[in-house]
Amino acid sequence: MVAQLIDDDPARAHDHALAASRRAGRVAVVRETLAITAYGIGDFALALRELRTYRRISGNDDQIALIVDSERGVGRPDRALEEGRSVDRASLAPAVRVALAIAMSGARLDRGETELALGELEIPELDPDRAFEWSPALFSARAAVLEDLGRTDEASFWAQRAEVAASALGHDGEFDEIIVEDGLVEDFDEYDDADAADDFDDADAAEPQPVPIAASDADASDADAPDAADAAAPDAADAAAPNAAAPDDEELDEAASASDDSESDR
Repeated sequence: MVAQLIDDDPARAHDHALAASRRAGRVAVVRETLAITAYGIGDFALALRELRTYRRISGNDDQIALIVDSERGVGRPDRALEEGRSVDRASLAPAVRVALAIAMSGARLDRGETELALGELEIPELDPDRAFEWSPALFSARAAVLEDLGRTDEASFWAQRAEVAASALGHDGEFDEIIVEDGLVEDFDEYDDADAADDFDDADAAEPQPVPIAASDADASDADAPDAADAAAPDAADAAAPNAAAPDDEELDEAASASDDSESDR
């Protein structure tokens, strides 16, 4: 119900999340969902409490950006920056790393540190020639900071790249960072904290695939940029070739013994 209602009726979605938490408060995804709905209605203190509980149960840092943004929501940009610096960014999924960079940039803006806000967005995922799921939001955040710095030409470039990326990905122009997973746990009573950590650990290790941005949409300065198609998977014929396993010493000994027995019988 939260997944169905959160876009159109966030308050009612939050009521459903509260009901779920009363029945299954030790399940990680329930506490995560309650945190997201609390954030959605502006209850940042509740969002922080639930996000910390979710992190403790699951052992995951995949909602670190929401933690940083919630600290901003309660008026603590310094604490927000501390939270963001406390995690190993290299261990985060690219989409989480991008969301964290955007949140950290916002915290810098809260402190009036506009140049540092731009620096927070200087991450490897900032590629104007390829569109991933996170690209429109990242490009738009960069454009906004550049606008604040008075660098209007650069801001216009990145705003245009955000629009092109969104078009390439089939987005409607809205770059929402809040995602609710639509899932179901059949028997809540059988779960304890350890079970929840195992069951709701992030197991999605698939490499995100880029969508190339058409050269006709790119600025002339992008002409030398590498084509995303060059990053395609290895040759199909090589990938399909079987790996023949060589027999080990034990198998060779057994074969030799069988041959000796056959010779004795003759």
